Amino acid sequence: MNRKPSLTAIILTYNEEIHLERCLDSLKDVCKDIVVVDSFSTDGTEAIALKYEARFYQNKWINYATQFNWGLKNTNIDTDWVLRLDADEYINVHLQQELQHKLPLLQKNINGVFVKRLMYFFDKPLKKAGMYPIWHLKIWRHGDAFCEQRWMDERMKIKRGETIKLQGDLIDHNLNNLTWWTQKHNGYATREAIDILNSIYNFTNSAGVKANLFGNGEERRRWFKKRYLKLPLFIRPFLFFIVRYVFQGGFLEGKRGFIWNVLQCGWYRFLVDAKIYEAYKKVGRNRASLITYFKNEYGYDITKIN
Repeated sequence: MNRKPSLTAIILTYNEEIHLERCLDSLKDVCKDIVVVDSFSTDGTEAIALKYEARFYQNKWINYATQFNWGLKNTNIDTDWVLRLDADEYINVHLQQELQHKLPLLQKNINGVFVKRLMYFFDKPLKKAGMYPIWHLKIWRHGDAFCEQRWMDERMKIKRGETIKLQGDLIDHNLNNLTWWTQKHNGYATREAIDILNSIYNFTNSAGVKANLFGNGEERRRWFKKRYLKLPLFIRPFLFFIVRYVFQGGFLEGKRGFIWNVLQCGWYRFLVDAKIYEAYKKVGRNRASLITYFKNEYGYDITKIN
C-alpha cells in the first residue's frame, strides 16, 4: 500500500448517510486524516464517519463558508495539505494515485492544487454544455487558503504562492431525486438573488475570488458571470440556455442534457431573476428597504454573511 500523503480532508455533512460512505471510501488510502463537520444529523452520518475513523465534530449551521472556516480553525489540523470535499463527491482512482505520488513532491512555492469536477446527472456524467472540465481549487497548504464569504458559489481563496493542476477527476454525483433537487435550488435561488443584489448595493464588504478573464478557471467564470449579470432580467436566462444547450453542445447528451439545461440553465436562472423582480416590486430599489425585506421574508440579515 502506498504511504498516505500529509493530507486532511474536511467534509461538511447534514443527513448524508446516502453519500458519505462512498466519499470516505475514496479517501481512505489517500488522506492521513479525515475531518467531518456535522450540523447535527439525525440519520446514520455519525456512525459512517466513525466506521472510517474520521474525526467527527458538530457545529451549528449558519452557512457553508462559516461552517467550513470553522472546521479549518477548530479541528486541530496538523497535516501539510487540506482537501475540501462535499459528502456527495468522491475522487476517482486517477486522482487518488496523483495525490499519493505527486502531492508529497510539490515544490515549496506551490500552495494550491486545482482539480477537475465531473458532474453526474441521472447517474451518467455531463461532459457537454460547458460542464467539463470545471476546475476548482480543492487542495491547498494548511493555513494558506480560506473559504470566501458569499451567500452562494463559495470558493477557496489562496493567500499566496503558485498553483498547479492535477488531471484526475473529482466526481460530483448526488443520489437524491428531482424533488430534492428543485427544493434545494429554490433555496439556492434566494441566496443567489441576494448575492447579485449585494454586487449592486454592497450590503457586505467581503473579500473573495476576483473576476479575471485571464486568470484561473474560477476567476474566468467570475468574469463571465459579471458580464451575464449586466444583461436584462429574464432575457439572460434564455440567452444562457441557448449558449449552453446549442453552442456548447448540451443537446448532444440527449434527454438528460435537455432536462439538465432546462432546469439548471433555464428554470434556475429564471427563478433567481424572478426573486430579484419580486423584491423590487414589493419594496423598490432602496438599499435599506431591501435589507428589511430579506430579513422579514427569509430571515436573512444580508448585511452579514457569517
